[in-house]
Amino acid sequence: MNKEFITYEQALALKELGFDEKCFYHYEYHSERLCEDKAFLIAGNSNKYYKDTNMEKSVNAPTFHQAFKFFREKYNLDGSMSVDVWNKKTTSYRIIGGIEGIVEADSYGSLYDMDSTEYDSYEESEQECLNKLIEIVKDK
Repeated sequence: MNKEFITYEQALALKELGFDEKCFYHYEYHSERLCEDKAFLIAGNSNKYYKDTNMEKSVNAPTFHQAFKFFREKYNLDGSMSVDVWNKKTTSYRIIGGIEGIVEADSYGSLYDMDSTEYDSYEESEQECLNKLIEIVKDK
């Protein structure tokens, strides 16, 4: 199940970029340990839970879906992965959309970046695409 969540470093970067949505998991304060967010489970007592732990300093651990949705909605950037239909092993990614001052999207969506690197798995391509989205927004 852990493979459904972005890495600790990516979660920190998303937090810096404004990601502040509720997540089912979080990374413990100063740790890469993925933990279930018990605040969802402790109904009516979450303030006490947050106060009694370092939860307020923890980092939300979004799923890849949440992370890509964040970039689509906040920055108008859409990352997508492609699987090579012939060998079904290699994948690549592309990023389309527009960021004011960098690339203005037209009605069809502008191609911002395309990586033709061949990755061994969809998940590896997904990781690299997310890293590129973070880099694009940080550099803007």
